[in-house]
Amino acid sequence: MRLDDFLHFALLSITAHRLRTALTSLGIAVGIASVILLTSIGEGLHQFVIDEFTQFGTNLIGITPGRVMTHGGSLGAINTSRPLSIEDALALQHAPSIEFANPLIQGNADVEFATRSRRVTLYGVGHHFTDTFRAKVAAGSFLPDDDPRSARAFVVLGAKVATELFGDTNPLGARIRIGGERYRIVGVMAPKGQVLGFDLDDTVYIPVGRALEMFNRDTLMEIEVTYASSAPLAEVEDGIRRVLIGRHGREDFTITPQQKMLEVFGTVLNTITFAVGAIGAISLLVGGVGILTILTIAVSERTGEIGLLRAIGATRRRILLLFLGEAALLAAIGGIAGLALGWSIAGLIKLVLPALPVHTPWSFALAAELSAVVIGLLAGVLPARRAALLDPLEALRSE
Repeated sequence: MRLDDFLHFALLSITAHRLRTALTSLGIAVGIASVILLTSIGEGLHQFVIDEFTQFGTNLIGITPGRVMTHGGSLGAINTSRPLSIEDALALQHAPSIEFANPLIQGNADVEFATRSRRVTLYGVGHHFTDTFRAKVAAGSFLPDDDPRSARAFVVLGAKVATELFGDTNPLGARIRIGGERYRIVGVMAPKGQVLGFDLDDTVYIPVGRALEMFNRDTLMEIEVTYASSAPLAEVEDGIRRVLIGRHGREDFTITPQQKMLEVFGTVLNTITFAVGAIGAISLLVGGVGILTILTIAVSERTGEIGLLRAIGATRRRILLLFLGEAALLAAIGGIAGLALGWSIAGLIKLVLPALPVHTPWSFALAAELSAVVIGLLAGVLPARRAALLDPLEALRSE
């Protein structure tokens, strides 16, 4: 039997019972649509999280006070960890392969100008903050390269704070009150938007030493360093560790490279995407059961037809292939309908909820369609084998 005759026969068998064909394909379509939709949301979330973090660069390392580890110990043990200081940040600036080291402390403060007041997030940072986090200044300049322990009372405003306090007026050179002290505005940051729920435009930046005094602290929350992209990460970590151990006498700090954090995030998010895709694949199995049921009924209904085909010379292998082809065609039709349905729903979600990341890779769509065809073939094996094993004389006599 030629290929065109084979396809023609399969299409005639399918179109002879259109309602039954539609209902059978619907099971596969729903399964494919579920897989596409769930994996699209999972993959979109993956890209969203990675993009949020990589906008600050991948050659970034965070250093926090305290050693993150799990071990047994006696109750009431005295914590002898030495906190991070501005001097630690200055020392790290000279560590091997380190480009910039930025001391950081964060808190909330009231910002006042004339009769306007606003509660904002305040960052105490160093001169190299913009280099470390790839931030840009829209007007003026960032904090000058003063000694961070005795810096002048300068402030840089986030884009939203500048608009709320000054409107369309140029704020450069104006003086505002932060936490009861007067600061002169030297710059306005370029709009950055939100990162993981934090509005980076509703912020102000002052020298880290002054922020420590404002919050009545003498320790940093974190030190962020960037290193040369050509330098091996392990060597950079060892260099940081040597400098801080030399100053602290012990390893009482935690080094968290952005690169390793992204790898962990990628592994977790890939697992989530696989898990939600597997949940959607359960619907595909239900669709496969539908194909198995329909083809089993079809074999019983078409016994005479099978006997006639055997009488005119069709081999058992040919009968087997005919029913397997019908099963694969049913699954393929359902798969295509499911892809269209899944993409349509994903597009609708993107329009209605633009903040929800939805991304459908072509590889997922192709894998889903192939999975549908494979499930259709597997579901059609038993009915096709039953049809192939029918005795031609008995089949014709039943007619």
